[in-house]
Amino acid sequence: MSNFGTENNPWRIAVIGAGPAGFYAAEHFFKQSDIFANVDIFDRLPTPHGLVRSGVAPDHEKIKNVTRVFDKTASNPRFRFFGNVEFGTHINLADLQKYYHQIYFSTGSLVDRKLGIPGEDLPRSHSATEFVAWYNGHPDFRHLAFDLSQERVAIVGVGNVAVDVARILCKTVDELKFTDISDYALEALSKSNVKEVILMGRRGPSQAAFSLKEIKEMGELADASSITLQEEMTLDEHSAKALEDNPDRTTEKSMEVLKAMIGGSKPGATKTCSIRFLVSPTALHPAEDGGVGSMSVARNKIEASSSGRLSSKMTDETFEWPIGLVFRSVGYRGEALPDIPFREDWGVIRNELGRIVTDSGAPVLGCYAGGWIKRGPSGVIGTNKPDAVESVACMIEDLASGKHFTPTEPDMADLIASRQPAAFSYQDWLELDRIESEKGAALGRPRVKFTSCEEMIAALGK
Repeated sequence: MSNFGTENNPWRIAVIGAGPAGFYAAEHFFKQSDIFANVDIFDRLPTPHGLVRSGVAPDHEKIKNVTRVFDKTASNPRFRFFGNVEFGTHINLADLQKYYHQIYFSTGSLVDRKLGIPGEDLPRSHSATEFVAWYNGHPDFRHLAFDLSQERVAIVGVGNVAVDVARILCKTVDELKFTDISDYALEALSKSNVKEVILMGRRGPSQAAFSLKEIKEMGELADASSITLQEEMTLDEHSAKALEDNPDRTTEKSMEVLKAMIGGSKPGATKTCSIRFLVSPTALHPAEDGGVGSMSVARNKIEASSSGRLSSKMTDETFEWPIGLVFRSVGYRGEALPDIPFREDWGVIRNELGRIVTDSGAPVLGCYAGGWIKRGPSGVIGTNKPDAVESVACMIEDLASGKHFTPTEPDMADLIASRQPAAFSYQDWLELDRIESEKGAALGRPRVKFTSCEEMIAALGK
């Protein structure tokens, strides 16, 4: 190892993306007792924390407490945050190579996968990610509009994001007004005409991807009844055998919750959420105004491969549903970054254990990945911690063996100041956080969010 990595001459690490995966990587570097590293985290938004801020549902405030851990990491004197600085716009790979020994990319997977059906691009057909980011006040999505005058909404998918969307659509204003939901979303939802939400799962109830906590909440809404059908809650022979051969208490508990919803969880409620299984959309059709007016749906059945893997297959049984608004939530993918090898088929950066590799599998010197852009959109916030540890272990190993960039410039702060005068430090973020929290406290809410970069910049007089 060179003379770098000492207290007076630390390694320099750049992290692109200030979500959980980025902060967990910084934390693991700071936990090392035998090497010292300075970590600079960059994010294209002025605010850190990624999906903890813009993806976690506003009525799940406790989940956001993980930011206290991130604040502790950020308090380390070897940490710096450069917000409102975008890779590929303000800085590029060649710039970073001059200032850092290694670069760790943790930019997430924020693009929804398509359904691939006719009519998917009609007005009133949206991705769930757009809606989630909109009601959470993400600056990129605040301009969107969703036609909540429609009475019947379909959500394709039964993962946690799909359930979040259903829950927000089904909750009353009184249930939402003390959360940190964006003000414009709260106003729009207060005028909502939505009467029925349909959650659509292509497989059966025992394969549903939502968590036990999420589905239980659907049965506890103030003025919405969640409904399942007896015939769809009866497991097919393949699913029943799979559960018998591999008992899973969480799946069994979820099944109990779903069965308790047969006939409705709250008779007399003004809204309903129908949780449907073994159904897939095959086409969206326009109404007279050109927007979504109906959906063609196929009944599915569960099949087992020779290896025992279960999958759904469409049958010839089809039906038509009147639907005025559609959200798809069938998976996510990352976006390619300039000069970084990417797997289009998987939607991730090409890597092995976090080491970025070329198409031929050769390691790309000094470049690493973590989080969803590394492994795909799987797991919860905490899943990013062992993922980051794995990548950082490779980074430390490569530092020790001399496989790293050789920076020639001392500090990137001056370059950032010249290219992006409105860059945010972590102290800037903490001041913004204080302002949001104080505004929220006056209204009995966790915070009132700034929802545009311009507002954030103006609030700090930058």
